[in-house]
Amino acid sequence: MCGVVGIVGASPVNLPLYNSLQVLQHRGQDAAGIVTVDEDDNFHQRKANGMVTEVFQQRHMLRLKGNIGIGHSRYPTAGSSSAAEAQPFYVNSPYGIALAHNGNLINSKELKEKCKKAHRHVNTQSDSEILLNILAWKISNIEHDVPTEDDIFNAVSGVYEEIRGGYAVVSLVLGVGLIAFRDPCGIRPMVLGSKTTEDGKVEYMVASESVALDVSGFKLERDVKPGECLLITKEGKLFSKICAKNPTLQSCIFEYVYFARPDSIIDGASVYATRVRMGTKLAQQIQNEHKDLKIDVVIPIPDTSVDIAVQIARTLGVPYRQGFVKNRYIGRTFIMPGQKQRKKSVRNKLNPIPAEFLGKNVLLVDDSIVRGTTSLQIVQMAREAGAKQVFFASASPEICYPNIYGIDMPTSKELIAYGRSNEEICKEISADALIYQKIEDLEASVTEENPELTKFETSIFTGKYVVPPADDYFDNIEKQRSDDAKADKAWKDSSDADELDIFNI
Repeated sequence: MCGVVGIVGASPVNLPLYNSLQVLQHRGQDAAGIVTVDEDDNFHQRKANGMVTEVFQQRHMLRLKGNIGIGHSRYPTAGSSSAAEAQPFYVNSPYGIALAHNGNLINSKELKEKCKKAHRHVNTQSDSEILLNILAWKISNIEHDVPTEDDIFNAVSGVYEEIRGGYAVVSLVLGVGLIAFRDPCGIRPMVLGSKTTEDGKVEYMVASESVALDVSGFKLERDVKPGECLLITKEGKLFSKICAKNPTLQSCIFEYVYFARPDSIIDGASVYATRVRMGTKLAQQIQNEHKDLKIDVVIPIPDTSVDIAVQIARTLGVPYRQGFVKNRYIGRTFIMPGQKQRKKSVRNKLNPIPAEFLGKNVLLVDDSIVRGTTSLQIVQMAREAGAKQVFFASASPEICYPNIYGIDMPTSKELIAYGRSNEEICKEISADALIYQKIEDLEASVTEENPELTKFETSIFTGKYVVPPADDYFDNIEKQRSDDAKADKAWKDSSDADELDIFNI
């Protein structure tokens, strides 16, 4: 999962891009980058490993000149932390194109071969660079010196015919402007916002979440539609067209559970409101099916589950307490590159407040259970803090299958719920009771917020993929995503430079 943003403004966009990446930091904490275009059609770039505040210093910001730009915060789905794979990527032909991408292509191996046949070189293992070269290949067929909007839409239609997966893309084309497009199922989110300046000029922004618009004063206009391409010219004119065949909205439901910020609106549904509904439905399930549980207190595992836990406590009529203090400078543990590192990170990340546990029957609430590593340690911490009984509630159903559209969930054999019953999982995490959200309740939590959302990408729970992968795909991702593979990749990446700083490409 990554964060992307693009702006066509009437004044310099370096600071709005920076501010937007800061509020999208939760979507990617591995690397960050910005590319801008100045009035002479020169690219300016800064990208490096690290958090947004670490990557961009004042001297970098001063050099990011221009009223058009794109930005990216990286979350590596294959465990790579190489600075060479930080985005945006760039190619100089045709025209000069820069691109940033959130998601994952599931036919990248095939696409890399097509790039070779098109005489285009891919220098990294990133599918984003492959996507850039596919786009450049299609744009290279344009015969005009200055492409028209129809030229761009035809090129993007050609991209849709080649690539498969879940993706949200922002791209700069010199002499043209900003291009943004979303996969035909709308798996990965993207919104469009606008702002009118004092002199009446309209500025546009596209971003992964609406919160990125808010911080820079842009108004949320709408979501980019599945299979839609937006073209915002350097003069500030907006054009749009559905360029993919048979698009249908099936957004990733895990965005609402875990990834998106609660103050964002995705596909017309408030993330906060959907999480409150998840809490209500989970509490009702506890009332109906677990009446024997004597719950003294509800405690969230911060931060994503807080809104859910508050609503569970309110519905059950029991106290809600903050029982864990979180170190906010530790990354999300389920994307850590190895089991030992994840175990160490959990203890560094959370510390219990003993008074909230001592002698109590505690209901711990988390957004999900992936490997179970975090859940087991948290249950153990609760017991060490004096809890009498520890019950565990997950706001999402059992995660049994890997995600292939941009979330770095491991292979099935590394998922605690795969091939195990509820009782077996409960024993594995050392809890006294385990309650999972039912998938129909999870879907209803979003649909009740926006009735137009009737289909979702839920493959991590069901194993049914809306964009089916090739037969050997899972064998390949196991080689990339296993703990051993990530440890080996991390060792190789450690020898790379940690930044790439090119201001005039």
